[in-house]
Parts: sequence; C-alpha cells; structure tokens
Amino acid sequence: MKPSNNIWIRRQQCPCGDWKCYIKYEGNDPTSVSSLHVKSEITSSSSSSEAVFTPYVGQIFKTDDDAFEYYSNFARKNGFSIRKARSTESQNLGIYRRDFVCYRSGFNQPRKKANVEHPRERKSVRCGCDAKLYLTKEIVDGISQWYVSQFSNVHNHELLEDDQVRLLPAYRKIQEADQERILLLSKAGFPVNRIVKVLELEKGVQPGHLPFIEKDIRNFIRTCKKTVQDNDALLNEKRENDMLELLEACKAMTERDPGFVYDYTIDENEKVENIAWSYGHSVRAYTVFGDVVAFDTTYRSITYGLLLGVWFGIDNHGKATFLGCVLLHDESSHSFAWALQAFMRFMRGRYPQTILTDIDSGLRDAIARELPSTKHVICIWHILSKISSWFSLPLGPQYENFKAEFDVLSHLESVEDFEHQWNILAAQYGLVSDKHIGLLYSSRESWSLSYIRGYFLARTLTAEFSLALESFLKRILNAQTCLQVFFEQVSIAANFGNQTREGMQYMNVKTGMPIEEHARNILTPYAFSVLQHEIVLSVQYATTEMGNGSYLVRHYKKLDGECLVIWIPDDEQIHCSCKEFEHSGILCRHSLRVLVVKNYFQLPEKYFLLRWRLESSLDSLADENAQISADDCAESFNTLTASLLTESLVSKERFNYVHRELSSLLEHVRNMPVIEEYAVNMAGNSISDS
Repeated sequence: MKPSNNIWIRRQQCPCGDWKCYIKYEGNDPTSVSSLHVKSEITSSSSSSEAVFTPYVGQIFKTDDDAFEYYSNFARKNGFSIRKARSTESQNLGIYRRDFVCYRSGFNQPRKKANVEHPRERKSVRCGCDAKLYLTKEIVDGISQWYVSQFSNVHNHELLEDDQVRLLPAYRKIQEADQERILLLSKAGFPVNRIVKVLELEKGVQPGHLPFIEKDIRNFIRTCKKTVQDNDALLNEKRENDMLELLEACKAMTERDPGFVYDYTIDENEKVENIAWSYGHSVRAYTVFGDVVAFDTTYRSITYGLLLGVWFGIDNHGKATFLGCVLLHDESSHSFAWALQAFMRFMRGRYPQTILTDIDSGLRDAIARELPSTKHVICIWHILSKISSWFSLPLGPQYENFKAEFDVLSHLESVEDFEHQWNILAAQYGLVSDKHIGLLYSSRESWSLSYIRGYFLARTLTAEFSLALESFLKRILNAQTCLQVFFEQVSIAANFGNQTREGMQYMNVKTGMPIEEHARNILTPYAFSVLQHEIVLSVQYATTEMGNGSYLVRHYKKLDGECLVIWIPDDEQIHCSCKEFEHSGILCRHSLRVLVVKNYFQLPEKYFLLRWRLESSLDSLADENAQISADDCAESFNTLTASLLTESLVSKERFNYVHRELSSLLEHVRNMPVIEEYAVNMAGNSISDS
C-alpha cells in the first residue's frame, strides 16, 4: 500500500499523563486537518434510509446482485441479516437459481475436532430459521432477468433493534478511506481502542456508533500485517527522503532570503531528526514585537511522525505575525528544549518577556530550563478546549453550569477570590479528587488571570488573536503530499501574514478630549481603538483622593470593583491596581480618569509603548539596509548642534568638555555596525551546516 497524503491531527494525548485519556475537541472544527478527506459513508445504512417494501413472489430484478442488495436492505430494516446459500447451474442458462436465507438459517454442522487436548468450542447462531428469498432466472425477449420464486418472512428467533442489527457481521464494513486511516494510526503506535476514538472524533459520531467495532479493526490489522509492514517501510523511506528534500529547500531559501536561518539535528543513523527555520522578515519582526511569543504545538503529522511547532508574535496592528517553525520527532522535554534553543539562536539570544503555550509538562520543563527569565503562560483557550473531554461525562447535565462557572472563575482578578471560589467549585461538583482538577490547580499560576494579570501579554489572549493563529494553521495544513510542499506553504502563508497590515484608516474622536486627540496621532488604529474605548469609559468613574498621591476610582453606579490608583508626579508615574497597563501596554480607564483630574492634556510619552506606535511599523524594516532619510538626519542634527554650539561657547571649560565628549562619541559611532539594530544577516545562515 502506497502512502498518499500528509495527515495532520490535533495532539490528542491528555496532558494528565494517562495514555488512556485523550482529548476530544469542541466545536465544528474536526480534530484532524487532513488532506485525506474522509469519504462519506456509502454503506447499507445509508441506502436503508430509502423506502424498502416487503419482497413478494413474482418481483422482478435485473440481476441477482440487485435482488441481494434489496433483500439485504429489507433485512436490516427488519432486524436481521442474510447470506447467500445454494445456487443451481445449468449448461444453457448458467446459474439460474439463487437462494438467499436468514443468517440464522440451518444448523451448524459439527466439525472434525482437531487433535488437541482442549479443542475450542464456538457457539453457533444458526437455529434453523426458515426465512428466505429464492430467485429464478428467466429469458424474456432475449434479455435475462430474475424473479422471486419463493419468499418467507417467518423467523423462529427474536429480531434485533436498529442499534443492535448494525453490529451484525454483514453490516460491519471498513471503507477504503478508513482502512488507510487505520493502518496509518496503527503505524503511529495507536492501540486499537484509541484508533476507534480517533475515528469517532473525526466522523463526529457518538462512541460505539462507527460502522465497525474494535474486533473488526483488530482482525483487519492482523490480516493486513504484511501490508502494514510494507507501508511502514514506505513511510520510513518517504520520511527520510522528504526530510532531506526539506533540508535542501532550506539551503536553497538562504539564496533567495539572505536573512533566512535554519537549524537541524541528526540521529545516530545520520538521519535528519529535528529541523527548525525562520525568515528574514520574521527575525526583523521579532526585534520589535518579540516581547510576547506564542508557541503553538497543537498539530502533529501521523504520516511523518513529527510534531509541528509554530512561533507567533503580535504586531502593533494586533495581527498575528509569523516568527518561526519547527518539526520535532517526539514530544519530549529534550526535543522542546532543542526547539527553544534554536529559536533563541535565530533571534540572537533576545529572550521574550512572556511565552504562551498549551498545557504540557514537557514543554513547561523545557521553558523553565531554557527561558528562566521568561514568564510562561498557558493560553486559556487551550484549557477551555479540553474541559469538555475532562468533565462533560462525569458531570453529565451539570456540565454546562460548571463550564459557565469555570469561565467566570478564570477571569477573577483577585488571587484571594480565585482560591476561595476554586475550593467552592471543586466541592460543589464533587471534583476535589479529580486528576484534571488537580492538574489545572497545580498550573493555576500560568493560566488564571488573577495570577498572570501583572505580566505583559500584549493582548494575545483575545479571541481575535486565537482565531488568527488557527486561520494561519489551516492555511498551511492542507493537502501537502510531502514536506517540501509544506515548507512552501509555510513560506507563502508567513510572507502573506507579515505583509498584510491594517491600513492607516482615519479614527474618529469620540470624546473631544485632548488626550484622545494626541493619542490618535501616535498609536496605530488598533491600539488607539483600545485606548479610546478606555477613554470613553473613564468618564463614568469618580475619583476620591486618599492622600500621598493615591486615588480610589469607582464606577458611579457600582459599589464594588473599585481600583486604587497611585500618582507619582516627580517622574510622571501612574500605577493602577487593575494592572491593565502592565498586562496589555494600554492605560486603563482608572489611570486615565486620574490623569484627567490632574489636568493632563497629553499622556506622558512613557505610556505610549513603542510596540503600539505607528512608528514601529515593519514597513520601515522591510529593507534590511533601510536608513533614516538624509533630510531627517540633517534637520535633527542641525537643531541639536546649533544648541550645542551656543551652549559650549559660554566658557572655555564648556567648550573643552563638549569637544572631548564629541570626539569620543564620533570614535564610538565609527566603530558601530552600519545597521546594528535591524541587521539579520548572519555569517552562516545554517547553524548546523558549517
């Protein structure tokens, strides 16, 4: 059997560590993003939904196969199955009689026992049932046809209900598409019970409602053992060849993109094991937007046995920007550590402030070792995608209430409130000893808003950012037949994503406040819209001065939810207990209200982060050798030097000081690289290929 397409599925192993525990993802999106489009089941069950009337003597069929299919559909709708019994043949007509009987017709003939000490006794389902349909062939006007010569629908046994009759051997069919899928899953090491669960998830059927059972899969794999071995050999050969082609594609990319970087490892057999890469525009983007990085490890390839990891950032327009990609041979902490090391080498050792991932113990340990100064945050949407698999079955009808309460709990801002409500929630639903509740609680400092509120996340926890990542992954995980095509898909998607930027649309002022007018000229439309929302809401808050520069800010209608804002006038610092600025880089409504009370008409410059400004756009970085225009330089330096000259001529001491410092500064500038901040060209694009 020749392996065809590259099949990507969501990682279904539960992070709790129990291999029997798997994740069923919620939503309409299937768990596999597979080029192997699952064919619609055209089985007897679908045809049986059509009207099938009781056969009758004299009924005409064009062929005996048509008659068998008709009788089989009738049998299924009525709780039994049929089999072909006797056929009669003549020299002139060939086969001219066919006997179709109930599957329980006749009696089991005793077989000659094998010469063994304990012969295996098999119970027979045959009980002498007389239900039957006999066909006879006739020639009419030179055309052969078949008519029903005898029919009986009298059974001497109980007929089965629909949910039982589908389990009869005659109706348990493994379609061709499912056969290929089963063999690939078996090759990947999935046990039969997990193969059943994967297929149920992909087809969207309830457990136990596939058109075949575990026994059929086990028998199929056993029967096709040689096919599996041949397929395994083909897949190994395909993986080795495709990994080499991918490596060559990376080498070729360095000629088209001088900023392209890649790294790889080889195993003891000199085969490519892991490979990671990034593009020049991605490295440039990281210099501005590398403060927060999302590392998505949702998908793995069954065909190649590789885990896909993709690094993303968020730009000043709130868009997801591609930063790098990695393919790993396993999901161990060691492999994750290598991936993080490679990524840091690509980005010249500049660590992100925060990294967002799925919940995974191996990845957690790798981040703790390789990025010790980086805050590790578990994306809440990854957790929400798993709670159905964890709690819907044990909680039953209570699950929807639990889900709603859990969502509220995850957004509590106070650690004390979270801890208190967590204990109540676990006790209320009888989950105190549940392993998944234990897993969530042990990692609460990485996902609960109350714990991560004070860390910078640059609005990467929004639903829009999550959808952007999923959209990117869907673009690259389609019907690639090899890794080289996958690599090209990633290149196209990464380039498209990093070039598609929000236009400089005009943002209307809503309040007429000077701080709003001022901010509009500095921030991107995306960042300004977020700040503008806070400005609009700020007018609904009242302030109470508490002394020592502190203010209590409270909504005019709500008695709870007040925030403490501290104003330090000496260096224009403002701090709010909600920690919105520390979390997103955008000032909150509470701080804005205090600044307005303090008669501020412009926000202090420090509260316009570079990453949210118009000037941080990647457009200026599109060319690696982009330089500040000569006119801008001349204007800036003329103003500065004119002032410096005036001040230095006041005294000889000042003149000597300025001359000495300028000479030193000039020497320092001459020794600086020409494009130090934005250069991404490396002496060797390949770290491993020296």
